[in-house]
Amino acid sequence: MSLSYDAICAFLYREARHLDDREWDAWLACYAPDVTYWMPAWDDDDQLTEDPQSQISLIYYPSREGLEDRVFRIKTERSGASMPEPRTGHSVSNVEILATRGDEVDVRYNFHTLNHRYKITDQFFGTIFVTLRADGAGMVIADKKIVLKNDYIRQVIDVYHV
Repeated sequence: MSLSYDAICAFLYREARHLDDREWDAWLACYAPDVTYWMPAWDDDDQLTEDPQSQISLIYYPSREGLEDRVFRIKTERSGASMPEPRTGHSVSNVEILATRGDEVDVRYNFHTLNHRYKITDQFFGTIFVTLRADGAGMVIADKKIVLKNDYIRQVIDVYHV
């Protein structure tokens, strides 16, 4: 796959913008149907959990269907944790291409998200590992692992926080 560094960065910025602008359908379109979306938790020994099937995760969806269900709940106000919807601002930085193989590219980048709700602004930060897959004229996220580095989370974490 011959995706330029600039095209990869533009895609990552666009995905973040869709979250900030609450463009849920456009955000979902960034993901492959078979995507794994995973945010492991930190265990008592300050190590990330390694198996979403047998250990605690902050978020885990084994396919886009889970993301679609989450977005449905947000859009139809069936998510008490998302009401009122927070205002967010995502920053993406330190984008690195780690590996390329066939039609896929592994990328690592950092994120910082500001989240404003109920007159309080929280921030979330960490590192994201994605596998991008060529899809027609563009790309989609085939795998996403979010390493949230916040030590304390005072609310339910959701897809729009990262």
